[in-house]
Amino acid sequence: MDCEKRSKALFEDEPVGRAIMKLAMPAVIGQIILVIYNMADTFFVGLTGSDAMITSVTVCMPAFMILSAIANLFGAGGASAIARAAGAGQRHRAKEAASFAFWGCMGVTAIYSLVCVFFADGVIDLLGGANAAVHAHAKAYLITTVSIGGLATAFGALMAHLLRSEGRSMQASIGIAVGGIANVALDPLFMFVLFEKGNEPLGAAAATMLSNVITALYFIAVMLKNRHNTTLGFALDKDTFNKDIAGEVLSVGLPACLMTLCENISFAVLDNLMAAYGTAMQAGLGVAKKVNMLAHCMARGMAQGVLPLIGYNFASGDHKRMKKAAFTAAMVSVALALVCMAVCLGFSAQLIGLFIQHGSESVSAGASFLRILCIGGPFSAFAYMVVSFFQATGHGGKSLLLALMRKGMVDIPLMFALGALFPMYGLVWATPAADIICCIAAAAMFALFLRQLDRAPQPSPLCVTEKAAHSAAAH
Repeated sequence: MDCEKRSKALFEDEPVGRAIMKLAMPAVIGQIILVIYNMADTFFVGLTGSDAMITSVTVCMPAFMILSAIANLFGAGGASAIARAAGAGQRHRAKEAASFAFWGCMGVTAIYSLVCVFFADGVIDLLGGANAAVHAHAKAYLITTVSIGGLATAFGALMAHLLRSEGRSMQASIGIAVGGIANVALDPLFMFVLFEKGNEPLGAAAATMLSNVITALYFIAVMLKNRHNTTLGFALDKDTFNKDIAGEVLSVGLPACLMTLCENISFAVLDNLMAAYGTAMQAGLGVAKKVNMLAHCMARGMAQGVLPLIGYNFASGDHKRMKKAAFTAAMVSVALALVCMAVCLGFSAQLIGLFIQHGSESVSAGASFLRILCIGGPFSAFAYMVVSFFQATGHGGKSLLLALMRKGMVDIPLMFALGALFPMYGLVWATPAADIICCIAAAAMFALFLRQLDRAPQPSPLCVTEKAAHSAAAH
């Protein structure tokens, strides 16, 4: 079955529940593996018993995750543009979107990687790593994972988005899984065998960098294998930076980028404010945030997986199928987040103890922080789904507003306000409070959009088909 027939069968004919299972479940599993391998560095560094080393790894998380923000800018935007082009029968436009997404992502990543080389000290201090015991380890970790391994990391994340846009969710998730498994296997080798004692954060960084190179090589192999049966194309030509394509990709991808970027700015602000209470509190908070990532990443995987299905059916005019896909994915995301919240509430001390094993005050603080953070999970899961819905349908302005509300506009002011009222713990309560506020706004915007969509005149299937045929003939 060629690419177009496979996409049509999956996006148009497959029962919605089964289509979501095929598209989103591999993405969710991939995100779970991604969280596990992100936790692996913290787990193995935690075996050293050093709060400074644990903090050096966790304070670098925002800088490392900016690579994901860049990949989301071009990947989520590119995937939405590709899916909607496929739904409208515009194969050439899909290839243009893929080419722009690839070259744009690689160019911006290269610039960011160079910035982290020349301004590493300032970046580390800004992220809360000014403490001398933390700074040196954090700098080595940052340069290795971001400056040296940045292009491979961004490429892998980008390709996962683009492959999902044409229904290859399983191949995308395998690529993420390959890197995750490699990282977990390489961490102890680099940290405790190849590198001298005292250089464990550098060993963890080297393992992370190499595992992302392995992921990149996997995706290159996949593209070579599918080169005669794909809508994706990365040829650099006069249409690569077409302003219409660039605008379409960036307007949709910008909210995804800003959501990740603002999330990490928020984490950096929180780390900086928590630094006033000592390294042990920073270490506990850093581990709590990583454990709490599980619910958020599963919601993100569900949203990323179902995005092409929503975008395709929106463009083809099948709004009933589009809405069913969105509602089903939202219910599954919230259910998964509720399970994660229950586990975190019931076993917070045990979960933190997996990563901080020397019995310091950072364990009890981390458990308290985790119980607070996990409350926002179900609310965040629904908001993620609505943001992805607006991305899929090409409504970048709405998704941008929600992305900025979730991280940046609401939670950072709340950190200062609640932190002043309730020292230390108020800083952490700002996160779930912002998730609840954003969820309410997302629900209102989603309901209003669907009401307006139902009232608008709908094109007949014949008109949609004719439009697609004319568009394809034009190219």
